[in-house]
Amino acid sequence: MERKTLTVGLLFGGESPEHEVSIVSAKSIARHLDRDRFQLVPIGVARNGVWAVLGDPFARLADGELPTKSDCQFLPLERGGEQFGLPDVFFNMIHGAGGEDGQIPGYLEMLKVPCTGAGRLALAAAMDKWIAKSIWESAGLPVTPYRAISEEAWNLDLRGFIGQCLELGLPLFVKPANTGSSVGIEKVKDAARLQQAINDAFRYDRRVLVERGIDAREIEVAVLGGYDPIVSAPGEVLVAGEFYDFADKYVDGKSSTQVPADLDHVTAQTIKDMTRRAFLSLDGYGLARVDFFLDRKTGDIYLNEINTIPGFTSISMFPKLLESAGLPYKEQIAMLIDLAISRHKQTAGKLAGYRSGSEWFKS
Repeated sequence: MERKTLTVGLLFGGESPEHEVSIVSAKSIARHLDRDRFQLVPIGVARNGVWAVLGDPFARLADGELPTKSDCQFLPLERGGEQFGLPDVFFNMIHGAGGEDGQIPGYLEMLKVPCTGAGRLALAAAMDKWIAKSIWESAGLPVTPYRAISEEAWNLDLRGFIGQCLELGLPLFVKPANTGSSVGIEKVKDAARLQQAINDAFRYDRRVLVERGIDAREIEVAVLGGYDPIVSAPGEVLVAGEFYDFADKYVDGKSSTQVPADLDHVTAQTIKDMTRRAFLSLDGYGLARVDFFLDRKTGDIYLNEINTIPGFTSISMFPKLLESAGLPYKEQIAMLIDLAISRHKQTAGKLAGYRSGSEWFKS
């Protein structure tokens, strides 16, 4: 029997600061998608939130920007424009707000359409550094010592919070709770700078974390699968600057990566075990890249962050780690689509609600 070609709605762009990163990842996926199995439907989300179905893959992109007014519609939400049927499955490659925080996947779940990656709750929890760390602490996993605060609490007692942060010791890293790609992160080496750094972080989110700075190696591990996922060997980011910030990742490119990382067997296996626990404790599914700090002085291992929609270019760390585990880039893409369909079938069979049999509402 001939296998049906599935339409894959490739979601990219978005309203977050990681808009351009998402476009680069999506272009790479489009080039490597198995066209014998899948028909591509590129769906760009502009910075202003407009969705555009791009008939000729990415031909309408100009200078890395998506059109801010769509002449075609994916769903009949407005009058006018050409209307498209829903794809068989969505491939979510929107980094940051909208895609990685569970908003769009949750909407697609409501429409009963499969989507790659984890469910809306897992995505939202993983995207929020404060919540993710709290869950990991509850699971007995080590995280970097930190303090966290909301903007409302900060305005009430900023001096008290600054005092708590300084107890951690300098240097400190100030992070918005809900950004990726190191957007909005600042390394603070002078106590006099801390207040302004926290104020700057509040430009990106209403909740902020302040973490103890550790002289550490930056280790990353890829996860692909469901409830018994593939966990890659650890890789290492060889940081050129003071830390692996947005410019270093996507602008200057001075840092490099090493796959696999030069680690002894016990340390590598410990990190892999912690990766699996961190992924499953958040109800992870599909894909993730889990980032660690390895203290250069003590050898202690700390969970840093989890990225549930990591960079997916052919040279990004996530696919490189899986390729080192024997899974080619093209197969990674196909496996994520298959996982999305499998999970959708599983959840679709669950009871949607309770029917009491009562007829009181008819009276």
